[in-house]
Amino acid sequence: MYYNKINEIDSIYRMANKPDLAIQQYRDLFKEFEPKNQERIEEYVTYIMLSDQYKKDFGGKKSLYKLIPLIAPYDKEYKKYLPLFKKYDIDSTEVKEKIADWKKGLNQQLIDSFHIAFKRDQLGRPFDTAIVKRNVEKNAALFKWTFEKFGFPSQQKIGSFPMLTLLSHMADSKSSYPYFEKKVLEYVKSGDCPPLYYSMMVDAGGHSLGKSTYYGMGRTFLKEIDSAAINKHRKSIGLPSLRHAEKLKKDYFLSLKKE
Repeated sequence: MYYNKINEIDSIYRMANKPDLAIQQYRDLFKEFEPKNQERIEEYVTYIMLSDQYKKDFGGKKSLYKLIPLIAPYDKEYKKYLPLFKKYDIDSTEVKEKIADWKKGLNQQLIDSFHIAFKRDQLGRPFDTAIVKRNVEKNAALFKWTFEKFGFPSQQKIGSFPMLTLLSHMADSKSSYPYFEKKVLEYVKSGDCPPLYYSMMVDAGGHSLGKSTYYGMGRTFLKEIDSAAINKHRKSIGLPSLRHAEKLKKDYFLSLKKE
C-alpha cells in the first residue's frame, strides 16, 4: 500500500535520520506510484526539498510541475516554493497559470454540491438533533451519488474542502454507516481517500469519546490505551504509528513557528 510505504520512508528520514536513504527510496517509490502530498507528512515536498538540499536528482522541472497541482488547493501555499521553482527556471507567472489551469479542471458541480452540504451539516449543531439527523441523511445521499458517478470527492476533484469533518459525520447515520465503513475503506486502499479521514469516521462511529478508540483518535481522553493493538490497526489502513504521528505533529508545529 502506498501509504504504508510512505510511512516507512518518512521514518527513515524523520526518525532514523538517514536522508540519503530516504531520498533513494522516495525516488524508487515515485517511479511506481503517482505522488500524493498528505497533510503534515508532505511526502512529495519532502522528497523534492531533501533532494535539492543534498544535491540529488529529483527530476527537476518535470517533478516540480507534478508538485504544483498537489499544493494548488492550499491557496497561497505555492509562494513558499517560489525560490525553488525559480532555481529550476519556473517563474511565478507560470506557476500561477498552472494553478489556474488546475482550477479549471475541477468539478464545479461537486464543488457547489459539497459547499451546500457543509453548510447544511452545520445547521442545528450541537443542540437541534432532529435537524442534524435529517441533514446527515441528506449528505449521506450526496456521498453515495458522488461515489457512484465520480468516485471519491478528493482535492483533485473539488479543491480545498473540510472533507474530514463532513465525512466523519457520516458516522451519525445509523442506516448508512455500515455502507460508508466498507465503501470508504475501498477508497483508502485505492489511494483516493487519506487514511486519516477513514479513521476519524470509524472512531466516531463505533467508539465513544473517552471510552474506546480503534485507530487512536481521541486517545488523549483515555486513561489507558493498547498501543500495540492500535498501531496494528493503524498500519492496516496506512496510518503512521502513534510514535511516528507524534513526531509528525511536533515537526509540523515547529515548522509553523518558523514561518
